[in-house]
Amino acid sequence: MTENTFPVYTADAIVNFYRTEVLTGQEAKHFTKSDLTPVPKPEAVQTLYMRVLHLLYRFKPECHSMVPLLENIQYPAYNEGATSILSVYVRMRQFLPMCLVYDFSLNDLLAPKKQKTLIILSGILNFLHFRKQRMEMIQEKQAKFRADMDRIQAYNKGNLAAEKKIEMLTTIPPEQQAEADELAAALSELQATTVHEYQEVNMKNDSIAEWKTKIAEKTQKLAQVKLNVTNLKEDITKLKSQIVESPEELKSQMEKMRDNVKNIKNSIEQTDERGVELQSMVQSVTQTEAEMQQMYNLLLDLESSMNNTKQLQEEHQELTVQYEKKQKELKNLCSEEGQLKRALGMKLDKESKQNIRRQKKREMKEQHAQDMLGQCNQIHHKREEMANKIQDISNETQQLKAKIQNLRDVCNKETEKAQALLDTLSTSMDELHRRIEMNIVDLNHDVTKMSANF
Repeated sequence: MTENTFPVYTADAIVNFYRTEVLTGQEAKHFTKSDLTPVPKPEAVQTLYMRVLHLLYRFKPECHSMVPLLENIQYPAYNEGATSILSVYVRMRQFLPMCLVYDFSLNDLLAPKKQKTLIILSGILNFLHFRKQRMEMIQEKQAKFRADMDRIQAYNKGNLAAEKKIEMLTTIPPEQQAEADELAAALSELQATTVHEYQEVNMKNDSIAEWKTKIAEKTQKLAQVKLNVTNLKEDITKLKSQIVESPEELKSQMEKMRDNVKNIKNSIEQTDERGVELQSMVQSVTQTEAEMQQMYNLLLDLESSMNNTKQLQEEHQELTVQYEKKQKELKNLCSEEGQLKRALGMKLDKESKQNIRRQKKREMKEQHAQDMLGQCNQIHHKREEMANKIQDISNETQQLKAKIQNLRDVCNKETEKAQALLDTLSTSMDELHRRIEMNIVDLNHDVTKMSANF
């Protein structure tokens, strides 16, 4: 007791706590500080311990004085006073280690001391505070569990609404099914036409590139011919200035020059015609490019619509994944709920069975107590009759001295029988106490199991 792990309270604090939290009715009114200081009263301390046991284990104070003897003893009333004290002592010995009090003795019930009693009551007070806090925590957890169950129900409703929305989004109504089919067919045709147009455009681009190369070659040839013509003109002018030409040669040269000029004009006309054809082809190419640009814009629109459909499909997939996750969470919570319900049902079944057994035991104990009371009454009547007979015999002692010796022998035999009965009583009491301790250990074990399951 020198080193305690809990605070030792004053007598006033202990009295106020036990009057408000443990005792009820007249006991709370009559319990004062004088019951603990300067010398604790054994009766007050014993009733206080009984009320603590009743608060914690639902063991009523009147049950401590019951004597459930299995053997037929003549005077069970003589054992009732010691039985209540021993019952309280045994149960307090089992309870106080939970309050970190390990040196509780029988003297603390029969002749309690002030400091020791205050330490024990402080330990019990500390344990009751701890019990109250844990009960509040358990109630908070139960409230959270109920809130979680309500939230699960709300999630289930939301999942059902989401399923209905997903079905509405994924299913195409019958009046729009024809339009969807027409759009799909038009899209496939448009893709085929775009592929064909791309091929034609590529072919035209190749032909245009070939014509451009040919035009470049002919333009180079024309430039070369022009250079040659200019060179020839210069040569002619030089020759004219140097040589006096004959008319026949001049005519022949002029005819040659005219032929060359005609050829050059013909080639220029051909090149012009070819340039016109090329210009018309270029215009057709520009028109095809404009058409291709329009087709490209249409393809971009189709691609944007396809991207939108892909985004919708991805959102749909994400919603389905979230729905599956919610379903898994719901299944897990439902399984946990089922386990908790099964555990609660098993616990309630065990409690009901235990209550039925306790009720049967109580009925058997009450019946046994009534039988014992009847036997006690019969024994008291016999005792009175024997006392009357002994009084008559004492009056007739002078006349019956010879019979007194015989009666002494009978008394010796009766004393031997009484001694044998006393021995059996003591053995039965020891066995009773051993059974009571075993029952208390079983009850504590059941209580620990119930608290763990709870």
